[in-house]
Amino acid sequence: MSPTAQRRAARRPPVAATPMAFVRAIALAYRLRGADPTEALRELGLNAADLADPDARLTSLPFERLALRAMRELDDEALGWFSRRLPWGSYGMLARASLSAPTLDVALKRWCRHHALLTDDITLSLQRTGGVAHLTLHERLAPGAALADVAERATLREFAHVSLLRNALGLAAWWIDARLPLLELDLAWPAPPHADVYGLLFAGARLRFGATHTQARLAADVLDEPLRRDEAALRAMLPQAIRLMVRPYHDRLLLERARQTLRAHPHADTRQLAALLHVSPRTLQRQLATAGTSVHALRDRVRRELAEQHLLRTNWPIKRVAAAAGFGHDKSFLRAFRAWTGMSPAVWRTRHRGAEPGPTDDHRS
Repeated sequence: MSPTAQRRAARRPPVAATPMAFVRAIALAYRLRGADPTEALRELGLNAADLADPDARLTSLPFERLALRAMRELDDEALGWFSRRLPWGSYGMLARASLSAPTLDVALKRWCRHHALLTDDITLSLQRTGGVAHLTLHERLAPGAALADVAERATLREFAHVSLLRNALGLAAWWIDARLPLLELDLAWPAPPHADVYGLLFAGARLRFGATHTQARLAADVLDEPLRRDEAALRAMLPQAIRLMVRPYHDRLLLERARQTLRAHPHADTRQLAALLHVSPRTLQRQLATAGTSVHALRDRVRRELAEQHLLRTNWPIKRVAAAAGFGHDKSFLRAFRAWTGMSPAVWRTRHRGAEPGPTDDHRS
């Protein structure tokens, strides 16, 4: 293996990696909405050379953060896929409208029907033929049609189709709290350089590139499953709904439990976290690695989330925020926060307070 290939292999996560083409698609969404993606990309440590590297990959957690930021900044949950924006909350509205369905079959058909109320650029249909269910995308206006560059149009179109399928299939798995038995996946574009990631995004499906339509086929008997989620579960899921689009359902199970456990126990080390999750440390580390992260990275992310939450929503002194975020010493918290944001907690709080609800009396120190 050449030195260049070795460097590429070393930086490429073994599994659960997002191709840089999908990051480029989000950058294109900024352009289509008249915005600049530079700051969002810089926060992830990415530059133009990274975006142009066909072998570069991004793990799930930073990609979630980028996609969520883009959706909020652009006020477009479709990230430039359609001729008009889908305002923040659009897909949550679809999920809520289907929650009362008695079976997955009714819920998915209702979701497809209601999706056409948001846009008719791409519609979705669910059909059942014998023992196979077909979830099909129908294009009236291809995503990225406004882009002049052919390669850019292809990139945004691929990302849109993949994301729409992941949204629908991820929500379906969440509704019934189980993996979906995917059989085959037809994709309406030639195999890209990053074709290997499709086996991770659509585990178990036989892939066929260059098809006439994009379509997922799965065992039809899963459509008879009842929905196992209620309104309370939906409210808890929606703030993290972006993960339905990014990560396979089976990868999310332990990861979500680990994330929630760390929020309650931000001081926990690997052995303590594994004990709280009732798994061995080795199992925990292996499954988090499969999801493209680690205990250290996940704890770091949770601590940042907790710190930002307390800085925005309380008047707590910095020392108390540090303790609540899992830091034993406020000096180590200050170093970590500067590494995360490039500024002190006090300066960050002052700059961001105007965009968030003010602190309540119940949270004041």
